[in-house]
Parts: sequence; structure tokens; C-alpha cells
Amino acid sequence: MQTRLMELTVGLFVCLGLAALLIMTLQVSTDNGMRGGETYTVIARFENTGSLRSRAPVTLAGVRVGRVGNIRINPQTFDAEVELIISSQYDFMPDDTGASIYTSGLLGEQYIALEPGGSPNNLEDGDRLRFTQSALVLERLIGQFLSSMGQD
Repeated sequence: MQTRLMELTVGLFVCLGLAALLIMTLQVSTDNGMRGGETYTVIARFENTGSLRSRAPVTLAGVRVGRVGNIRINPQTFDAEVELIISSQYDFMPDDTGASIYTSGLLGEQYIALEPGGSPNNLEDGDRLRFTQSALVLERLIGQFLSSMGQD
């Protein structure tokens, strides 16, 4: 009887530990840096988004200010339109803010870095960013380098 009670107690603690680990994993993997709160959305157009994914970070001066929402193709221009969901506490960004796609580290994930302009007017919900810089595609750079080496 004593052994049975000990086994049940150990089993209960193992189950509780696994449940805590699962909850912790879900909290970390779904962290978007903006727990609740108000947001606003702006659209940025890129010729090439590289391997940018939804939920990728959006940063300003290295500080996470939002995340990437939906990524879709504009049927008229065939460019990618990226929805940037920005926390309302950063509603002071000028409307001539630029966006660039960067890679964290050599082979890390891609993110969008915002570079504020000098306009006195601020970005508002639904605005479109006019100044964007597409992702740097390593394969294209290597191809250009090899073709220039072949011409020399």
C-alpha cells in the first residue's frame, strides 16, 4: 500500500512537471513582444522579401516595436506587401519612416528594421511606407560576383 501511494505521488509530480514545461514552451514560442495592448498597422512594399515570415520582429533602433502580420502579393505590381503591426506606444514615428529587411546574424531569421525620417507628421493606421529596401539575397550577390569575374 505504501509503495502504491509513493508511485502515485511520483507520477503526479512527473505529470505536473510535464504540464509546466508545456505551458512554458507555449509562452516562449508565442511571445510576440507586445502582450495585448493597442496596435496600428502600416503597409510596406518590397520587391523581394527573402525568407521573411509572418510574426517576424519589427524593430526601431534595435528595440522591438512590433511584428510582421500578413505578407501578400499585389496583383497589379507583383511586389510583396507586408503588413507591419506596431504597438501604439510607438505612435510617434514620422510618416516618412523607411523599412529595410535585415538578417540577424549570418544565417539567422529575417526581420524588418524601421528608420525614422524627419517629417513632422506621424504614421497612422493604414498608412503606406514610401521608402523600403528589399532583402539582400545571397544567391543573387554570388551570381553577380561570378558573372563580373567571368567578364574580367
